[in-house]
Amino acid sequence: MTEELRVVVERRPAGAILYTRGYINNVGGEEIANRAYELMDDNVRAILLNLRETKIVNSIGISILIEIIEKMMDKGGRISFCCLTPVIHKTFQIMGLANYATIFDSEDAALKELNLHNQ
Repeated sequence: MTEELRVVVERRPAGAILYTRGYINNVGGEEIANRAYELMDDNVRAILLNLRETKIVNSIGISILIEIIEKMMDKGGRISFCCLTPVIHKTFQIMGLANYATIFDSEDAALKELNLHNQ
């Protein structure tokens, strides 16, 4: 369960996609936060987190994701998620993340809605 989280950032003209792989806990959450904050500091205002390769998020990881969402909202931007497992999707709904971040079933749906296709 202590699988190290890996984050791959793909910049797009209108934002960025963060692909995660592994466990989102305190260490994994901080890794996501570092990447997201770097993007925000570079004036990126649309970030999509693709969690297809993430199967577990603990409470500390969720609290870090909430902090990222709040910081992005303060900057007038938007955080979205896609490709969540059913358990993570339900957890995000229960914990309120779904109230402040859009959750998409697929990356294609997210890219279309967020206008993040490569142009």
